[in-house]
Amino acid sequence: MTQSWKLLAATHVLAAGAGYALAPRELLETNVVHNGFFETDTKRVLAAAVASLRAENKLMAYSYKGFAEVSVERDGFLFLNGRQDLIVPAAVSYFVDLSKLTAGYDETARIVTIHLPPLTMGDVVFEPEGARTANGGLLTFDQEEVDELSRLNYASARRAFVKQAQGRTIVEAAQKNAKANIESALQLPLRIVGRPDVKVVARFRSSG
Repeated sequence: MTQSWKLLAATHVLAAGAGYALAPRELLETNVVHNGFFETDTKRVLAAAVASLRAENKLMAYSYKGFAEVSVERDGFLFLNGRQDLIVPAAVSYFVDLSKLTAGYDETARIVTIHLPPLTMGDVVFEPEGARTANGGLLTFDQEEVDELSRLNYASARRAFVKQAQGRTIVEAAQKNAKANIESALQLPLRIVGRPDVKVVARFRSSG
């Protein structure tokens, strides 16, 4: 019985030693200070979390889908005029440059404030398979003219959709989603190390 107990004790010691050897020491030594009881070094936890976010470089915060509705007319010789109406679905994404975020920690108020750079907008992506096109006029029998009207319409549709995507309601929705993502990303490590009492607040800096 005594030998079995000693063997069990030795096994546990070996397991503990192996576990320590395999543990991510950098995480333990950087994020947690051992002073009898484990005490969380909140500032270091936050510094590591912010550095991790910056390393991601870019966050896709939001995606907006809608329709661009435009038309173009072209005057030809005498009565040879052409017109094309276009309704095309499109999408655009909003991004945050995480490399430019800054952070501040008020230890007394237990609030982390993250300052984000203004949103940037990606390129407009059209879905031509879902487009509806109406051609009118005698020039519709000339495929080259139809293609030219289509090219002009898509250029106009891009400008129209960008303007639509810059509307206040859509931008505010993108900002709200971006802030929620950032706050959640930083709140998680704080909860893991036992600091759910620290609040994270993300704000956008003025573009001016």
